[in-house]
Amino acid sequence: MNFITPDFANPAIWISLLTLTFLEIVLGIDNIIFISIVAGKLPKEQQRKARNTGLTLAMVFRIGLLLCINWIIGLKDPVFIIPALEVHANKSIPLSYKDLILIAGGIFLIVKSTLEIHHKFQKDDKQELKKGSKTIGFGRVIIQIVMVDAVFSFDSILTAIGLVENVIIMIIAVIVSIGIMMLFAGPVTRIINANPTLQMLALSFLVVIGVVLVASGLHQEISKSIIYSCLFFSLVVEMLNLRLKKRSEAGERN
Repeated sequence: MNFITPDFANPAIWISLLTLTFLEIVLGIDNIIFISIVAGKLPKEQQRKARNTGLTLAMVFRIGLLLCINWIIGLKDPVFIIPALEVHANKSIPLSYKDLILIAGGIFLIVKSTLEIHHKFQKDDKQELKKGSKTIGFGRVIIQIVMVDAVFSFDSILTAIGLVENVIIMIIAVIVSIGIMMLFAGPVTRIINANPTLQMLALSFLVVIGVVLVASGLHQEISKSIIYSCLFFSLVVEMLNLRLKKRSEAGERN
C-alpha cells in the first residue's frame, strides 16, 4: 500500500477509481437500508440529520481505517483457532480480530433486524410505533448507526485492499461514494417508510447480510453477487406488486 499521488493523466487510474467507487456504492446499499430504517424511528425533522450524520461517520470511519491501512492488514492475522470437529477432520478455523468484528457485527444485524420484524407483527403496531418515536432518542439512533458503520467499514476497506494499492484513490472513492449515497438516502427512506412490505423486505435483507457477515467471519464464503441479485429480483417483484395494487385500487374507485 502506498500514499503516492496518483497520475490522473493515466486512464488506468480513472478506471480503478470508477470501479472502486461503484463497488463502495454497492457495498453501501445495506448500510443505507439500515440507516434508513433506524432513522425512520425519529421525528421527520430529525431523520435527515440522522442519515447525514450516519453517512458522514461512515466516511470518517473508512478514511481513518485507510490511514491505518497497515494496522488493518495486521488484523487479518489469526489470534486463536477453533479446533476441528470429529466430523470435519482438518477443518480447524483460525479466527482473527477482523473475523471477530464481522461475527459480532453480523449477530448484531440479525438480532436488530429480527426484533424489528417482530415489532411489525405486534397487534398494537400503530400505538407502539407512536410510543417508540417518542421514547427513542437521537443519540441512541446514532450509536446504533456507528456500530453498524464500523462493521461495514471494515468489510468495505478489506474488499478495497484487494483491488487497489493506492490509498489516495481509495480515499477519493470513499468520499465520492458517500456523497452519492447521501443524495439517494432521502428518497430510499421515504420509499421504504411509505411501504410496509418494502420495510419487511429490507429487514429480511439485513438478516441475510448478518448471516453473510457471520459466515465470512467463520471463513465460509457466500457470494455477495448472488445475494444482491436475489435482492434486486425481489425488489422488482415487489415494485410490480405495488404497481398492481395501485391500479386495482384506482379501478375500484372508478
